[in-house]
Amino acid sequence: MVSDGDSAPDFTAPLANGDLGETFALSERLDEAPLVLAFFPGAFSSVCTGEMNTFQERLADFHDAGARIYGISVDSPFALNAFREDNSLEFDFISDANHDIVDAYGATMGFEELGIDEVAQRAVFVVDGDGDITYSWTSEDPGVEPDYDEIEEAARNAA
Repeated sequence: MVSDGDSAPDFTAPLANGDLGETFALSERLDEAPLVLAFFPGAFSSVCTGEMNTFQERLADFHDAGARIYGISVDSPFALNAFREDNSLEFDFISDANHDIVDAYGATMGFEELGIDEVAQRAVFVVDGDGDITYSWTSEDPGVEPDYDEIEEAARNAA
């Protein structure tokens, strides 16, 4: 798992921003930093929906901190666009349907009881303009949400 002080693994993946066909390349978005990469297990699940709605409620605060939020899950861009629309979420999502990003960041977990081997672990990474991780948080319990004040402070410090 990557942690504070590590270089953020670069990746290119489909962007779910209401349209289809765009991609997100981390190395090409560092000028938007700090970037808040919010990994979550799955669109439309109760805790994940609550977490993404909390980021939405605090979006202006994160923008004031100079930060851009991106949600990341292994859901398809189609599902993520539907999730954005159904929840009126105004920030973009990144589809890691091939599991390359969760593997690179070491942020994977499974729901064996449901027959699901690998989804994104609930985790948050703040990446600065140099491509370094300045904040990392992960949860072994998918029912635990991050400390949003702590993330916002980390974003302010990375600006």
